[in-house]
Amino acid sequence: AGWFRRLMHKPKPSSVESLKSSHSASSSPSSSSSLSAKSSTSSPSTSLATSSISLSPVSVVDISASDSPRWDKSYDVCICHSEGDMELVEELVSYLEGQPESFRCFLQLRDAVAGSAVVTELCDAVQNSHCWVMLITPGFLQDPWCRYQMHQALAEAPMANGRTIPVLKDVDRKDYPRELRNIYYIYMALKEKSFRQIRDTVMRYLQELCRSSTKRME
Repeated sequence: AGWFRRLMHKPKPSSVESLKSSHSASSSPSSSSSLSAKSSTSSPSTSLATSSISLSPVSVVDISASDSPRWDKSYDVCICHSEGDMELVEELVSYLEGQPESFRCFLQLRDAVAGSAVVTELCDAVQNSHCWVMLITPGFLQDPWCRYQMHQALAEAPMANGRTIPVLKDVDRKDYPRELRNIYYIYMALKEKSFRQIRDTVMRYLQELCRSSTKRME
């Protein structure tokens, strides 16, 4: 009876424990991004878990090819933000433009044509960009121009997956704009991780755009 009790209480080998740990860490590709988000599997208020998207070298070359549909528009990303968030937006734009793909970003205060009407510039920016990042902060919610640009983006492509990218910062879940509640958002808890999620989402959209174009040509 004594040897049987010792056998039943024998600790598991450490190698088995490490195997389980490595399996649990790799079994969910989006686990790292979901930790930084206010997530819910049944609601669009889940963060957009895209930080672990697999990006092959071939796909990267495809989006930069001379005949890529990426060049059909002037910008890859249009950043919609309030003036109070300019410092954070400049960091995001610097990050995106510094990537190997050299994403082309529209930044209103930098790229708008002097003397042009605000409405014209906002509409042109939306129409000439593949993706739209909505940096939703308290300032965004109070800025009528931000809401106008958001509505223009939704009108341009209301059902296009990956084109409208809401990013929440310092905003309660209950204040998430109703117009965007059918779209998953990124919750900015860690800036570096959120920047990477935005980058991967834009990349995924451009890759899918290239694949769809190739299929149509075939």
